[in-house]
Amino acid sequence: MKLLIRWSIAALALFLAAWIVPGIKVAANAWWIYAVMAVILGLVNALKLQSCGLIILTLGLFTLVINALTLWLSSAIAVHWFHVGFYVHGFWSAFLGALIVSVATVIMSALFREAEKEI
Repeated sequence: MKLLIRWSIAALALFLAAWIVPGIKVAANAWWIYAVMAVILGLVNALKLQSCGLIILTLGLFTLVINALTLWLSSAIAVHWFHVGFYVHGFWSAFLGALIVSVATVIMSALFREAEKEI
């Protein structure tokens, strides 16, 4: 159940980033594109463990660059391998989009955690 909730939160955060950032385009406004991208982004995020040394060395600031690169890479994988129309045009669009996805995910996860505690 928690995996489904985290997946939904990631899809909503991707929708928010695509809505705000002009360099992120979605071929059709179909929810399945965001759902597929959430899965691909989750799998690519596993690569973040490879860069723990740089993250520690830069006091966590390199995480912003890694998040941008993973969003950009996830978009490329989605477009070229799975033919999903989620396009990220350029590094700065990926950077801003990843920042929005990160902040939105943290906020929505915290809100869900608070709602879960009240039940």
